[in-house]
Amino acid sequence: MGGTAVVVIDMLNPYRHEDAEPLAESVAGMVGPLSRLIDRVRRGEGKEALLVYVNDNHGDFSATREDLVAAACEGARPDLVEPIVPASDCAFLPKVRHSAFYGTSLEYVLSRNGIERVVLTGQVTEQCILYTALDAYVRHFEVQVPRDAVAALHPDLGEAALRMMELNMHAEIVDADACLR
Repeated sequence: MGGTAVVVIDMLNPYRHEDAEPLAESVAGMVGPLSRLIDRVRRGEGKEALLVYVNDNHGDFSATREDLVAAACEGARPDLVEPIVPASDCAFLPKVRHSAFYGTSLEYVLSRNGIERVVLTGQVTEQCILYTALDAYVRHFEVQVPRDAVAALHPDLGEAALRMMELNMHAEIVDADACLR
């Protein structure tokens, strides 16, 4: 069996946009489970996993990891960012659209590390998580989504997206504590 990667999507967010308030409410409920999952990966607990952050560059094509971390930590909700800031030795890929695969080297990073399963975490369930799950599925990766480590803008659409991933992409929908076991 190949390896597992925990992919953290779009969590470096300054929360200064039109739909920031409902998103921040959703993120507040999932940052704890996500932070604990990231800590388990960093400590090597359970099944060994590769940790990869893929984050929207918010239209700034010169932005570095450090720039995106600083903007998020200086944003409206640093309490939602600080628990999940990527370590300097962690893979970090900027993205420009919804899927973490689109226009990034994610597929290459996963294949070079013998990854067969991706655990998709972060925001937004009904957008970036859903589209990344589809792109992972069509690339023949196994997909796992911890329901308590993803955030939705619209709870009903988030639930529908989880159901779509489960039915259409054969994603395993679990709690974060069940990942890497």
